[in-house]
Amino acid sequence: MSIKIEDLHATLQDGTEILRGVNLEIPTGETHAIMGPNGSGKSTLSKVIAGHESYIQTKGRVLIDGKDITELAIDERSRAGIFLAFQYPNEVPGVSNANFIRAALQARLPKGEDIDAVAFYKSLYEKMDLLEMDRKFTGRAVNEGFSGGEKKRNEILQMIMLDPKYCILDETDSGLDIDALKVVARGVNSMRTTDRSFLLITHYQRLLDYIQPDKVHVMSEGQIVKSGGPELAHELEANGYEFLKQEPALA
Repeated sequence: MSIKIEDLHATLQDGTEILRGVNLEIPTGETHAIMGPNGSGKSTLSKVIAGHESYIQTKGRVLIDGKDITELAIDERSRAGIFLAFQYPNEVPGVSNANFIRAALQARLPKGEDIDAVAFYKSLYEKMDLLEMDRKFTGRAVNEGFSGGEKKRNEILQMIMLDPKYCILDETDSGLDIDALKVVARGVNSMRTTDRSFLLITHYQRLLDYIQPDKVHVMSEGQIVKSGGPELAHELEANGYEFLKQEPALA
């Protein structure tokens, strides 16, 4: 069981090619990290996997447990087990956090079944306590007026409540101070199990000090050019991406 990307190519709506043949497999139970220079395609990869409409997949496949999801819409991919935490979470004016999460959970239930309100709020409050979120956030509009750190915690809260199988975090550490980073990492680590996978997209080693990956990949010019263990992130932190100028691209 895994999420598998095979020879993935993608462009912007205007035809600009961003992904140029990405190959990656993340077995269930593993956490992988992708690092790379600005503009290398990291965030694009996360959005193409999730089915974001701003990108056009021109070649290759994305498979969930062997099933090609290339033709599935965003909501169908979500129900298939994919969750994407955005680098810049959107605001949803007029919709409270509690109602937003409840509606998302309701959409996953078989027709005719309803969420137990008491159990829902008990679970929600437990997860908010884990993330050190004030319970007043249940009644606030999604991300409206939130600080950067509050938005990131809210993304992790949604992820924990929705309980996806494949979690993609696009620069979740961006803009977080050290205390907020620790809290967010605690939330992520609370979800790590043998039947769930994570893909962490980050620029910095510091996130990987708190959410330790099984493998690290380097992305450059729309391809994964180097892979290794956690020590690769330390190498990048120490030496940067100078090796990209000397080494040929690797599949």
